[in-house]
Amino acid sequence: MQRFRCRSCRRTFSRQTFRHDYRDRRPEVNAELFLDLVSSTSLRQTARRRGMGVGATQRKFRKIARTCRLLHRNLCTALPANRTFLLDEEETYEKASIRPLTLAMLIEKQTYFVVATMAGPIRRLAAAGTARRRRQDRDEARRGRRRDRSRLCVRATLRNLAARLDGGALTLLSDEKASYATLGIEVFGTALQHATVSSQRMRGTFNPLFPINLTVSMSRDNCGRLRRDAWLVTERRRCLQLQMHLFVTYRNYVRRRHNYDDPQHTPAVLLGLLPRPLTAREVVAWRQDWGLNSIHPTKSTPEIAAA
Repeated sequence: MQRFRCRSCRRTFSRQTFRHDYRDRRPEVNAELFLDLVSSTSLRQTARRRGMGVGATQRKFRKIARTCRLLHRNLCTALPANRTFLLDEEETYEKASIRPLTLAMLIEKQTYFVVATMAGPIRRLAAAGTARRRRQDRDEARRGRRRDRSRLCVRATLRNLAARLDGGALTLLSDEKASYATLGIEVFGTALQHATVSSQRMRGTFNPLFPINLTVSMSRDNCGRLRRDAWLVTERRRCLQLQMHLFVTYRNYVRRRHNYDDPQHTPAVLLGLLPRPLTAREVVAWRQDWGLNSIHPTKSTPEIAAA
């Protein structure tokens, strides 16, 4: 592989230096591993399928998640104004059902583009005197009082949107949870128009919240950590957030919006952020450590073709 020398610092490097699989021992499995992890496959089953150890699979998972997080940040630098965005939260738990988590999610209504997600702990106490309440009390006596970070997660997703908006007004659509209106005004001020829909309304395609309901359902189907009544449950909140970086990249840049859409019509393409969808190999091709100076994932090179 051809090497180069920097004229400024005189250090040498190669084209491989700027790839995601730099110093990887099994670079050929990265694309397949990415697709496995967004197809509701557990880390252990993925390791069995790819002939790897669980520890190696976990390290690759964290590395790919970091690349996906930076990729989304670099490709989604500015969102068009005068759009409608939908906000909602889904609940899961870490390790045990007595330790619930919230996952705030914010998407664009027309394209189903996932703008931001944020996972955090919440505190849901069972009725006094029940066995579940006794378990929660023992757990909090050992670990300390569990904090409720629902507002913090929602605020973080809204601020993420504010940092990406290209000025102008916006409409936020959500259910009737009181904190959404308060936090929306706190972040956007008078530029925000907030509309609400009852969460008791039937969840069909005619429901104004259908895009966010569908996206939440897809996240549960594509990410084993979010499935209800299953063995696949997240051990740590941080790992759930890493998993969501993979889901956001897959949903926005690889998968088409609907099954009946043109295969080229991913949310990012419909929003004008990319000229075409990304392949799994392109997602895990280039490192994204240098912000907008990173090599664009759609750049055609012999290395990508041979990866």
